[in-house]
Amino acid sequence: MKKVKTLLVRFNNELAPNQISAFRGAVIEKVGREHTLFNHHIDDKVYLYDYPLIQYKSIGRKSAIMCIGDGVDDIYKLFNFKDWSINIKDNKVQLEIQKLDLNNITLNVWDNHYDYVIRKWLPLNTKNFSAFQEIESLKQRCEFLEKIMIGNIISFAKGVEWTIEQKIVVTINEILHTMPIKYKGVPLLSFDLTFSSNVFLPNFLGLGKSVSHGFGTINMNKK
Repeated sequence: MKKVKTLLVRFNNELAPNQISAFRGAVIEKVGREHTLFNHHIDDKVYLYDYPLIQYKSIGRKSAIMCIGDGVDDIYKLFNFKDWSINIKDNKVQLEIQKLDLNNITLNVWDNHYDYVIRKWLPLNTKNFSAFQEIESLKQRCEFLEKIMIGNIISFAKGVEWTIEQKIVVTINEILHTMPIKYKGVPLLSFDLTFSSNVFLPNFLGLGKSVSHGFGTINMNKK
């Protein structure tokens, strides 16, 4: 069991999903590249491989920032500015907060299961993409992805210093949509799907690759 703070900052500013990276870059330039939780880099060349604790998103086509653990404490570096203007691709944007949603979440592995939907999940790298393509049956493909999802949950847990000792169970219920995309010039396959797990996870958390850019955002699946 682990207690972790989360803060979802929703802005009134319009943001299309394909503008998330530009929004992220604008916020990083505003607070300064030396603040590693915002940009997930130690410097221009060295990337942090820890789980990102500040994640940039488009929710309802409006800009948002999800902060987890230490990221909740670090977001004040943005809030402390008197001028909340940022430059997104040479367009000056005045940030306007719509809502702050602060929670203290109890993370745990439970006896019951929770239903989730995940959007734009990037589970595959070049190596396991080839292995995935060779699998013919849908059942085996889901089992392959379930193992990756368990690994993603463990990566998140390590990022918030939560040691999971119980067995994690993940069951993919339905693959809703797949889409080939290019991310930083690399061809990838994104998934929208529903799954259940015995791990309780907060809404708007990111799992998988590139979560700081809005990929792999989860929500409770309300049936």
